[in-house]
Amino acid sequence: MRVLVVSDTHGRLDNLKRALKAEKDLSFLIHCGDVEEQEEEVRAAAKIPCLIVRGNNDYSTRLAFDETVELAGHRIFVTHGHRLGVSWDNGTLFETARSHGAELAFYGHTHFPEIDRSHPLVTAANPGSLTFPRQDGRKPSYLIAELEEGRKPELFLHFLKRERGLFW
Repeated sequence: MRVLVVSDTHGRLDNLKRALKAEKDLSFLIHCGDVEEQEEEVRAAAKIPCLIVRGNNDYSTRLAFDETVELAGHRIFVTHGHRLGVSWDNGTLFETARSHGAELAFYGHTHFPEIDRSHPLVTAANPGSLTFPRQDGRKPSYLIAELEEGRKPELFLHFLKRERGLFW
């Protein structure tokens, strides 16, 4: 199962559509928040099942702040992360994911892509931002999770190339 993990699109979906077009055989989309009232547009663009959580810039929504989902035998905790202090470290994120029985924790908020394997039982991954990246080079980023029951999850960060005429 191939899962597209994104975050921090902030109401702009051009790069999400580019990522969806670039990736083949996707089964599921996870959005880690700051969709800014575009959840229905995300679902329509994806055309696959989606899980979207609430970010700190999602004011008028009924989205949950975090969700736990099981995909291909892997339990995943999904959050934006702003309520768990991810701007400072992933300690609380790891603890919360474990309390939900998760082996993976996907989060956003920092706009920095990373895969953190420092915890012995949980891997935390941030896809970065498709709209306002903050890492060196500032390339919009997303994550692909390849999940298969009975096998260790494989996580890959991907970066979009610049296109002429885009605002970033």
